[in-house]
Amino acid sequence: MGANIELTAADGRALGAYEARPGGEPLGGVVVVQEIFGVTAHIRDVADAFAAAGYHAVAPELFDRFEPGVMLPYTDIEGGRERVARLTRQDILADVGGAVMHLAGSGRVGVVGYCWGGTVAWMAAAMLPVSAAVCYYGARIYQNLDLKPKCPVQFHHGEHDASIPPERIDEVRRACPDGEFHLYPAGHGFNCTDRADYHADSARLAFERTLSFLGRHLGRVPLEPTA
Repeated sequence: MGANIELTAADGRALGAYEARPGGEPLGGVVVVQEIFGVTAHIRDVADAFAAAGYHAVAPELFDRFEPGVMLPYTDIEGGRERVARLTRQDILADVGGAVMHLAGSGRVGVVGYCWGGTVAWMAAAMLPVSAAVCYYGARIYQNLDLKPKCPVQFHHGEHDASIPPERIDEVRRACPDGEFHLYPAGHGFNCTDRADYHADSARLAFERTLSFLGRHLGRVPLEPTA
């Protein structure tokens, strides 16, 4: 269903991405934001799932600025963290912004991020012209509460996620009182079929809720021009 493409970031840099298109007219666009491991087979599967649901999906390769084509095993947590540390907020938003621009012709655009990507989705909700953001277990959102979302935001967390204790979720709730929060009987990374914490029932329910949320805020409505 999908294909590798090249995007142009908001600052003019080129980066790779995985693109999946629906069979008919798109319901909107979805930027799928990777975990710290790169645009893995799982992230590509997620983009394919959004395309199958009717959305034009793009997953930008956010490490391409210094190392194209990164796809780490899920055991290489330190390798992923080291690569994330090399990126500034400006870098990240420029690359995700390029994906948003690429999708603009498909209608309103939402961003859905996983793990580190969940934090990136929070950044995008505050800094980019997106109509909805969905944050799956974004462990670093609490470090970015200086940002205030300008669109509706949905959050998914595992109740047994040791990396995001309840007090961190409470901090985010206070910072985003209009957010839609969902908890699941699962750990960190419960949506990923290739991780030990994968929890099929939670992943299915979270995806259903994500589609419902995107449907409420995207749909077949043209993206309005921004000032």
